[in-house]
Amino acid sequence: MRLLPLLAALAFSTAAIAGPNDTVRTYPAQKVGASTWVIHGPQGLPSVENQGFMNNPAWVVTKDSVVVIDPGSSVQAGRMVVAQIRKATQLPVTHVFNTHVHGDHWLGNQAILEAWPKATIIAHPDMIRVAKEGADAFWLKLMSDMTQGYTDGTRAEIPTVPTADGQEFKIGGKTFRIHASSDAHSKTDDMIEVAEDRILFTGDNVLARQVMNLRDGTFKGVMKATDRALAVNARVYVPGHGTSGDRTFVEEQKAWFDILLPEVRRMYNDGKSDYEMKPVLAEKLKAYRNWAEWDLNLGPQISLAILEVEQE
Repeated sequence: MRLLPLLAALAFSTAAIAGPNDTVRTYPAQKVGASTWVIHGPQGLPSVENQGFMNNPAWVVTKDSVVVIDPGSSVQAGRMVVAQIRKATQLPVTHVFNTHVHGDHWLGNQAILEAWPKATIIAHPDMIRVAKEGADAFWLKLMSDMTQGYTDGTRAEIPTVPTADGQEFKIGGKTFRIHASSDAHSKTDDMIEVAEDRILFTGDNVLARQVMNLRDGTFKGVMKATDRALAVNARVYVPGHGTSGDRTFVEEQKAWFDILLPEVRRMYNDGKSDYEMKPVLAEKLKAYRNWAEWDLNLGPQISLAILEVEQE
């Protein structure tokens, strides 16, 4: 009679030893085009509450396969994405595009390869290089620390196929056109245009109503990438974070930078310090005060803008 309680205890202990749950909670997939789905993750930093999931995984169904863009921040997030893909189609995933080196976008690669081992993973050559030079370990640890171990068990599956600016990948009757930059949000960024569908995946070069973390990038590079995204004149823009939509939120990001950088330049030339600039800019940018991560990233953006102005 003691055997059943003992087995139950062992089962509970094994589950506990095995670590966190192996799949993040389910988020719905939204169809944003005839053959394109996006899972819009919550905005904000990785945390225990969001289980480290806070980007926008997406996929495009072609005539004979599926192409994934940014499968998420961990194997746990990636498994949720795999389950949602399988609800939408029985076609296999053959290709994955990673938009940049920040791990919240690509550490889900592991789950894709678990499900479809022959899938090809594609990214900016500098993303591949930086990941191999230690960014993989950095992001694995950061995600684990910020989720208190929830993402443990994730393995960094680094892309193997590099992109080039202007390159076109013909997959299943669709054209995936690369818009690459080496000085924007992370200095390892690809935006992916699906030419036939007029959809642009911006990665984190463009966010929807979120104040950007630019610690790894440059203002002028992001401004150039934003202009380039607008020049594509896509029907649908899928940001790295925030809700997909038309060009309106891209124009809003452009307006933000068109205010911030010239104002920093003007005040810098007047001898103002960053702490003196912040209240002025907070007032000039008050229309954006409800954007995600306003409190977190406005100050650092001002400091970075000063550094770039000093280099002019």
